[in-house]
Amino acid sequence: MKLGFAMPHMLRLKATCQPWEAAVTGADQTRLARWADKLGYTQISVPEHHIIPRAHVDLSGPHYLSAYTAMAYWAGATENIRVNSCIAILPVQNPIITAKSLATMDWLSNGRVTVTFAVGWLKEEFDLLGVDFHERGRMTDEYLAAIIELWTKDDPVFEGKYVSFRDVAFEPKPLQKPHIPIWMGGDADAVLKRTVRHASGWWPFLTKPEMIADRINFIKSQPDYNGNLTDVVYGMSTSRVGEGHVVIDDPNARPGMSKAEIIDRLGWFATQGVTMSGVPIPDLNHIEEYFDYTQWVAEEIMPVVA
Repeated sequence: MKLGFAMPHMLRLKATCQPWEAAVTGADQTRLARWADKLGYTQISVPEHHIIPRAHVDLSGPHYLSAYTAMAYWAGATENIRVNSCIAILPVQNPIITAKSLATMDWLSNGRVTVTFAVGWLKEEFDLLGVDFHERGRMTDEYLAAIIELWTKDDPVFEGKYVSFRDVAFEPKPLQKPHIPIWMGGDADAVLKRTVRHASGWWPFLTKPEMIADRINFIKSQPDYNGNLTDVVYGMSTSRVGEGHVVIDDPNARPGMSKAEIIDRLGWFATQGVTMSGVPIPDLNHIEEYFDYTQWVAEEIMPVVA
């Protein structure tokens, strides 16, 4: 089991965020990114929304980073840790721009980028951005294919409803081959079928942890499955978040669990097919205590579950 680093104040989600996080600054996060790199955490993942309608602020919070900007910054501030999105909303940005942003990041970071794409769920956000919410699935399928074409072909050609190109040059290519690892985030059958076609990882959110193994079997049972699924990510605190970011009380995902409880839970996750997780951010008084806590996780938890 690999452990991602839970970066405080990436969002202010009512279900999971602790009060002390709101005081964490960007400069604090930079120190923490370097600390996580030193301690051997696997990756830092960035949640993304571009704009939050006021009606959703109570549950979702107003504070989200731009995934690609934050990923690139933390990749530049570190040496070994990988950067990822959690998730990047693929349909709301031009796929050529997305492909260029991620390829640039991978090339500059010596191949330390993974990207988790999703179709998005907040219709009002799509409306504000001028993107047809009801077309987002078809757009995602087309954008994925176009991005992979740009990343992997010397003479990329693509003809689609939403994006087309030919007689073009696209460099730099991603340093990783055949391309940057793509994971899919979400829970619907359509998401899992995209994972089969395009991805090497799956990041569920609303799927109950006891159903993850069944959903992995669904992926592997598809006729076009080619054996590429290598990563399944489920953070310990994920089960405290319901649809629309509603708060769920789950004692198996509470902050401040003991060493034995954390190890047992992560071990059970592994039996369900989860390959990467993260320990909930605890209720502390100050960021300096979080440096100590994450060191404790790295020294006491990481070696046991690795």
